Amino acid sequence: MAIRTLRIGTRASVLALWQANWVKDELEKRYPDLKVTLTKIKTQGDKILDVPLAMVGGKGLFVKEIQEAMLRNEVDIAVHSIKDVPTFFPDGTGLRCITEREDPRDIVVLKEGYKSFAEICQKGRIGTSSLRRKAQLLNLRPDLEMVDIRGNVQTRITKLKEDNLDAVVLAAAGMHRLGFSEQIGEYLDPKICLPAIGQGALGLESRLDDGVTNGLIDFFNHLPTSYAVTAERAVLATLEGGCQVPIAAFGTVNGDQLELTGLVSDVLGQKMLKETMSCHVDQAIETGVALAKELLAQGAAEILNEVYGCETFNTEGD
Repeated sequence: MAIRTLRIGTRASVLALWQANWVKDELEKRYPDLKVTLTKIKTQGDKILDVPLAMVGGKGLFVKEIQEAMLRNEVDIAVHSIKDVPTFFPDGTGLRCITEREDPRDIVVLKEGYKSFAEICQKGRIGTSSLRRKAQLLNLRPDLEMVDIRGNVQTRITKLKEDNLDAVVLAAAGMHRLGFSEQIGEYLDPKICLPAIGQGALGLESRLDDGVTNGLIDFFNHLPTSYAVTAERAVLATLEGGCQVPIAAFGTVNGDQLELTGLVSDVLGQKMLKETMSCHVDQAIETGVALAKELLAQGAAEILNEVYGCETFNTEGD
């Protein structure tokens, strides 16, 4: 191939840069004559640090500016955490590849003295920026006090001592990628805390008409992960939710079979709906839609309307 440059658009957080650099390294290993550069772009979600992001309104708080740069032909691809990506895209771009998933589970970093989440004392203080996590953990332990924390992975870990917390809840994938695995106190079973939609997977977005770039990156697409995440995102799209509401969906693929679980909850975890469906992987989208419609039939719309009227939103972010 002729020597060319491929430009990656990315957020500037430590985790986002790890992810973008991983994609860069994989491209350069596969194409020795390809020059890959990173363009750091500050998104609206990165700029607003002192208020809950959902109070700002809108979706795509961590991707919009990167997408706009792509449409201006300033970058060729964008590397996103799938859980930050809305289910709609600007005209001209799309989600081209979904990478093999890292560990999709949530984890807890525990205060010194605790050996498990179950040991946390009555009215223990839990740090998390996610309504999804808050709702599920409050459903399990209504006595817990949920404390909003913002910032990158390292910042959130330091909040354990700074804010006198009993535990901080984070994604296993980010902990592994940044080398913090030894600080994980416990992995939360998805039956206890269903992961965010797409958690652990990366998405490569590109311009639909850029055949050369699309041909270069297609090898990143991991079919089993793609089937699972596609089904999860179909749940989200049908429920018309964003990454800032207590919606979760998690798919697992075994051979040609997909098992998909979806969840909708109110903020306090008092009204929670959960449903599981199975299908052939070729029916991933249809099953995601069907599962969401079943949740809606059970009353999910009323729960979500209450949540949308609440002013205590926050976001997953990193």
